Amino acid sequence: MEDFRQTYLRLCKERGVEPQESVVVKLQECRSPRLDVSGLTLSADTCTLLGRAFQKDTFFSEVSLSDCMVGDEGAKVFLTGLFYNTTLKVLDLKGNNLKSSGAEALGKLLARNNSLTRLVLDWNALGVWDEAFAMFCEGLGSNSVLTHLDLRNNQINHHGMLALAQTLKRNSSLKVLDLRWNNIGLLGGRCLLEALQSNHGVEQLELAGNNIPSDTLKALEHVVGRNTDRQSTLKESHSRTQVLSKEIQNLKQEKGRQFQNLMVTIDRQREEMGQSNRSSSIQIGQLQEALNERKSAVNSLTAKLQMTEAALALSGQKNHSLAELIARLKVEKEQLMETQSREKKKAHEDSASREGKLLRDIQNLIDSNVQLKNKMEEVERKCKSQQQQLFELKQGLTNSTAELKLKLAQAEDRLEIEKRRFKQGLEDMDHLRQREVEHVNRHREESEKALQERIFKLEGQRLQLEEDLSKAKAACVAERTQAEEELSKARVQARQEEQEHVSSLEEKLRSVRTSLQEVQLHFSQQKQIISEQQAKNSQQTIETDCLRRRIEELQQELSGKDQEKVTEVSRVRLELQEQIGHLEAERIAQGGLKEKINALEREIKVLSSNHREALLDKDSEMSSLLEKLRLKEAEIKRMRDDEAQRATYLQNAILTYVQGSPLAQYSSSKK
Repeated sequence: MEDFRQTYLRLCKERGVEPQESVVVKLQECRSPRLDVSGLTLSADTCTLLGRAFQKDTFFSEVSLSDCMVGDEGAKVFLTGLFYNTTLKVLDLKGNNLKSSGAEALGKLLARNNSLTRLVLDWNALGVWDEAFAMFCEGLGSNSVLTHLDLRNNQINHHGMLALAQTLKRNSSLKVLDLRWNNIGLLGGRCLLEALQSNHGVEQLELAGNNIPSDTLKALEHVVGRNTDRQSTLKESHSRTQVLSKEIQNLKQEKGRQFQNLMVTIDRQREEMGQSNRSSSIQIGQLQEALNERKSAVNSLTAKLQMTEAALALSGQKNHSLAELIARLKVEKEQLMETQSREKKKAHEDSASREGKLLRDIQNLIDSNVQLKNKMEEVERKCKSQQQQLFELKQGLTNSTAELKLKLAQAEDRLEIEKRRFKQGLEDMDHLRQREVEHVNRHREESEKALQERIFKLEGQRLQLEEDLSKAKAACVAERTQAEEELSKARVQARQEEQEHVSSLEEKLRSVRTSLQEVQLHFSQQKQIISEQQAKNSQQTIETDCLRRRIEELQQELSGKDQEKVTEVSRVRLELQEQIGHLEAERIAQGGLKEKINALEREIKVLSSNHREALLDKDSEMSSLLEKLRLKEAEIKRMRDDEAQRATYLQNAILTYVQGSPLAQYSSSKK
């Protein structure tokens, strides 16, 4: 605001004009975006400076110059400054004696300005010059922003009203028009009525003091009321479309959330399957390591047995050599008694040393047996730990199955809630349509009642027109029955379409339920596979127990004969090879299970893609339903417009007939 006052003072200095003190005081006192200088007498220079100050965006959005005696020249220079102003919304030029030049300047302003929404021009003389007022109307016709126009007491005659009517046929933004205390007359009223038949934007029209007949005024009121009803219906339809779009967005969000929850559960199941596979592979590796350790222990035992067999063979060979020596000694007994006794002593010492070696070897074997027992105890502890892990895995599986059941129950509950919401929305839409139909019926009945009252009045005044009025009444009744039949047909068709839509939605819900059942079947198959893996793990634990028992039997048999040990070792080797073959077969089976798991994952992906396609189909169907609703609303609007046109045609026909009757001519000649 200070910038505007400074620019005004600067322009006064540049032009060498003394600033008007009253205007400066008003600018100093103003603290709001409304500038009110009404009542001040503004010169042409002051108007020029104010117009130049308003050329740029200013602080003011409302300017009042009422009763300032601006005149045509002052208004022309002031309004040229407002051509490209983008902040001014309201302009009051009441009582400024605007005539031809002022009307032309106002027309140019309305053609170029895109921010002015309200223009007050009462108590001027814009309608005195027809050409200037026609230029004003041309500017008004090209404007698409102005909503309120006040033209009270501007000496507008029927020629000016004709130009204004042509403008109203092109302008759709004007909502309020005040034409009180002009000289429009009958011809101007008819022109205005004809223009408002095609203009659907004017919602408030003031025509007091214009010498317009009462029937024309009532027709104008009817047209304006129709426009207000149309705007209200448009607002209601817009609000309904917004509500429907919000509901559709909510449904889409809920469906997206459900799909995300389903994908999260599938990812969790995949993670759990991966964890179970990893744990089973770890367990298989641990079992393989235990088997390798056992195999190495058995190999060491076989090596020790071979060592003992070699030692026994050496001892046999030595015994054979000793027998030969004894035979030789017997032959040479007599000759070498002393040497024989010495050799016997040496042989006894050698045998004692050999026996000590054999005892030491036996002690080593006993120590190795103790070590094997310790290893077996460690293997048993590992088996117990594996059993504990298997028990924990079983508990985790049971917990996961319980969670999946809960999630499935929640999904079914959500589906039921969505179904209820959709049914409620359909019921609300049906109620709204019934209300609209009732409103149309009430409006039609009221119009018919008004027509019947007029007909009864005319019958009381003019008895000669009873036959024509009865014919018009019969035509009204026929049109009413035809309209009621059309409305009943529209109701039946709407109900049939709604029933078909509800049945299609129920079929879609059934398909969604079948897809959920298929997913549950896949989940049950996965549970069966997991139970089979658990059974296989239990079989592996049983086999490990059998191996432990067999190793204990082998330990017991090792304390027996050497030959039995050899046979038992060979048998254990064969059994170990068979067990290794079984383990390899189980590995192959686990590979098949992994392939099955991959196939199940692919099937889950296919199901998810099908679910997405189903969601897209639902969205397309919702859009088609919205299009059908829009078409039905357009049909209802068209029916309303047709009924309104029929009523106006009847009214115009009756008026023309009444005006053309001999009684009317006689009354006009008397006047």
